[in-house]
Amino acid sequence: MAASKLKRGAESPLNGQVHKRPAKGDYESDPSEHTSDDEDYQSDGTASQSPLFDIPVSNSNKWQETITKVVNSVVSIHFSHVAPFDTETAIVSEATGFIVDDVKGLILTNRHVVGPGPFTGYIVFDNHESVDVKPIYRDPIHDFGFLKFDPSEVKYQQLSRLTLEPELAKVGTEIRVVGNDAGEKLSILAGIISRLDRNAPEYGSLTYNDFNTEYIQAAASATGGSSGSPVVNEDGQCVALQAGGSTEASTDFFLPVYRPLRALQCIQNDKSITRGDIQVEWQLKPFNECTRLGLTAEAQAKARELFPNKIGLLVAELVLPEGPADGAIKEGDALISINGEHISTFIRVDEILDENVGKELEFVIQRGGVEIKQMIKVGNLHDITPNTFVTVSGATFNNLSYQIARCFCLPVKGVYVNNASGSFEFSNQDPTGWLLETVDDKLVENLNEFVEVMKNIPDCARVPITYRHVSDMHSEYVQTIYVDRHWATSFKKAVRNDETGLWDFTTLQEKPLDPIPSQPQNAKYIDIPFSDDKKKGCSGLVRSFVQVRTISPSTVDSHPFKKEICYGVVIDSTNGFVLVSRRFVPHDMCDIFVIFAESIDVPGKVVFMHPHLNYVIIKYDPSLVLADVKTPTFATKPLKRGDKSFFIGYNYNLRLVTEDVKVSAVSSLNVTANSMAPRYRGTNLECVLLDSKVTVECDAGVLADNDGTVRAFWLTYLGEANDQMYKMGLDVTDVRQVIDSLQANKIPKHLRILEAEFASITVFQGRTRGVSQSWINKFEDESEDQIKFLAVDRVAAPSLHSKHSPLKTGDIVLSVNGRIVKSMRDFGDMYEQESLEFRIVRQKKEMVLQVPTIDTTSLDTSHLVNWSGALLQTPHYGVRQLMKTIPSEVYVIEKAPGGPAHQYGITPIAFITHVNDQETKDLNSFVKVVRDIPDNTFVKLRMVTFDNIPVAITLKTDYHYFPTSEIKKSPETGKWVEVEYNK
Repeated sequence: MAASKLKRGAESPLNGQVHKRPAKGDYESDPSEHTSDDEDYQSDGTASQSPLFDIPVSNSNKWQETITKVVNSVVSIHFSHVAPFDTETAIVSEATGFIVDDVKGLILTNRHVVGPGPFTGYIVFDNHESVDVKPIYRDPIHDFGFLKFDPSEVKYQQLSRLTLEPELAKVGTEIRVVGNDAGEKLSILAGIISRLDRNAPEYGSLTYNDFNTEYIQAAASATGGSSGSPVVNEDGQCVALQAGGSTEASTDFFLPVYRPLRALQCIQNDKSITRGDIQVEWQLKPFNECTRLGLTAEAQAKARELFPNKIGLLVAELVLPEGPADGAIKEGDALISINGEHISTFIRVDEILDENVGKELEFVIQRGGVEIKQMIKVGNLHDITPNTFVTVSGATFNNLSYQIARCFCLPVKGVYVNNASGSFEFSNQDPTGWLLETVDDKLVENLNEFVEVMKNIPDCARVPITYRHVSDMHSEYVQTIYVDRHWATSFKKAVRNDETGLWDFTTLQEKPLDPIPSQPQNAKYIDIPFSDDKKKGCSGLVRSFVQVRTISPSTVDSHPFKKEICYGVVIDSTNGFVLVSRRFVPHDMCDIFVIFAESIDVPGKVVFMHPHLNYVIIKYDPSLVLADVKTPTFATKPLKRGDKSFFIGYNYNLRLVTEDVKVSAVSSLNVTANSMAPRYRGTNLECVLLDSKVTVECDAGVLADNDGTVRAFWLTYLGEANDQMYKMGLDVTDVRQVIDSLQANKIPKHLRILEAEFASITVFQGRTRGVSQSWINKFEDESEDQIKFLAVDRVAAPSLHSKHSPLKTGDIVLSVNGRIVKSMRDFGDMYEQESLEFRIVRQKKEMVLQVPTIDTTSLDTSHLVNWSGALLQTPHYGVRQLMKTIPSEVYVIEKAPGGPAHQYGITPIAFITHVNDQETKDLNSFVKVVRDIPDNTFVKLRMVTFDNIPVAITLKTDYHYFPTSEIKKSPETGKWVEVEYNK
């Protein structure tokens, strides 16, 4: 029988999860228990909110009265898990809960709603009144938890509560599931209980799963937002808690409320909720299967006599290594009794263990027809359920939990990486499931040991680590990581506080140890071997290549990549300058390392970013490099179509390749824009194109003559959606002026550019749009390779303090400053002049315009703001290139998962224009306004989307988890400095 697909209503899937728990095999008693972890979710990672199919309630007046009473106790929960922790990722979602104590303000819902980690949320009553809630308990194993609200804050709703009556859940009982559909609309779903003894559903590995309890089964067709709904009988008593269901059938799974009732009574009486466990997972198996596993006929007969309504016994499914039962109980053992009491249900096992934490109990089992008695000490379940995490170097860690250990039969110990990012990004597609073993060659068996090791590692150090994935403990991985403590400044411990509902943060180290200064090191290059004497002049060009590695702390300027490896070309070995593509170094808010001969690395920094030709100049300290690094000879004449050249470059495997090539075209073009995420791209390019398979595979390289003279740089350009890459050549003559300045140790800083993009059109198009025959004759006379006109393709929006360019889309450019414009190079005067004289054709009329240029020193991003989980910056030039006007200079580029920006609907690629109706034209005015807004306060925002749609939203601040901070680049030192507010 095919496996069912199960869902949890308010649970978000783990992004990039690739390691799945192996199937357990078919069970005769319950084929539906062999399940997949595929769940029914929307693409944004939040719970699926497909409409509930509203089944009309019975015509019975009693049911109508019951539902009227029940809905007053049911609430919609809008919540956020603000940080990854244990089995959960950071999400925003919705669910259902219901009041179980209207005096203390207690709400019962699912454990996967409350979550094991940091939680913020509010509830909405049937009358649409809302109040904040805080988490006070989540069960270590079972899928229930409690939220608390202040009843005095509820002004207009008459509060009522539901009573928990687990004994009233019977097969055949007619029930209603009163749940939440799409946030605030209640829906009533009808069903009949069909089973009381289903094993807990499996939702997949590396996520939360309930176990060691019976589940109730019914057909009610509940959907995502109904998680945590009460399952009530005709008298309005809660007999179960909605928890999950199947995506392939109308089957729903309800948690019996025996253990929630006991926990509720403990909370009401101010008692601690003790939870015991021996680290054994049990499964209810039918008697015939128990017999095959070794249960004697006598034992079966006695069990059937004692429990005439039961179909089987509890059998050990998994025994965790090094747990209390390790060596005493084995997989396949049938549980007969505990302390002399015969056992038939999970519920009784829970009751016994919870009341005997720390005590030794006698467990009687049958194994292979032999009855065995074992004394086992009951452990404290809370001790193996983490309530602490540590954040350092951009990643978060907690001690391995019972939940994860159970999924993979591991001892409950070790440092678990619950968010493998930053310095500890082991895989860009698998951020969870990693166990650290050593850091800097020191064993780290728990969180405290890990913290002490990290305290002694200097910033910017490279240290070896070993780690494994919990799904494949056979494979050990060894990696050298770069420890970032300057961008990722937080080194904190967070401990859960169930009194306040918050996590208390403690700074573990204010400042890291200073970086170890770099020392000069030697490296040896091996020249390219050539059998052809004609090309021996190129053999030493390998000494002009360096590997460049970048690490970016965030998606500044909407650049999608945070870690990059590529190759650059040394253009001045004396002063230490390297040219590299802006595809790999898009901005200067990053760490850069220049690696020579794949042997030594030295720090680098960006000193020049060309505004539109797609290259960056990096500087390194040449005194640290004891190697024969070569500055190549650069050509003075541009390549033309048909020219032969020699290609030397590095492919996607970072392997050096060479090939004879011929220039197929030199074209005027712009890299296609990505309107969904505007970012830097090459524009107004005069690109060298080659018809060669090798060059398409190479991200970086050069075109050279046989004597080694470099004619062009081979660069990668980042294009439109799906991160399309283009590989094209940039002629050396287009860079020659900058190279000459750098070789004179003068860094160009004041380039000017036109706020327009130009594209080539044919003579035929120009003729039909009004270009006169006399101008056509001039172009035909002066063009050598291709006869074309350049027309304005796009005009960028001006900054808030500038005027629109006089150019318009469609203008055909005839001349600039009196010279005919045949290619992009003919706009070269713009780099140094404040205004250019354009002769154009517009709507078949010839005219002269004075077109101003702009200073590019203001185009580089130098100011960012973190506010309520949103990352804001001044709109970078890639945004302005695609817009007519800029609504404001407060531009949203990213939002943190689980933050207020995510929860309340701030969208990236949008502009904030007003805060509480105060205009915020730029980041300075924005910060001035938000710094005075108190914590836990609703803020009104007016925004404009990228496609100019105005939006008004409200957002509640949360400075505890998401304080306001500014990151600015000092104009004097070029260093980035962060200042935090609203702590």
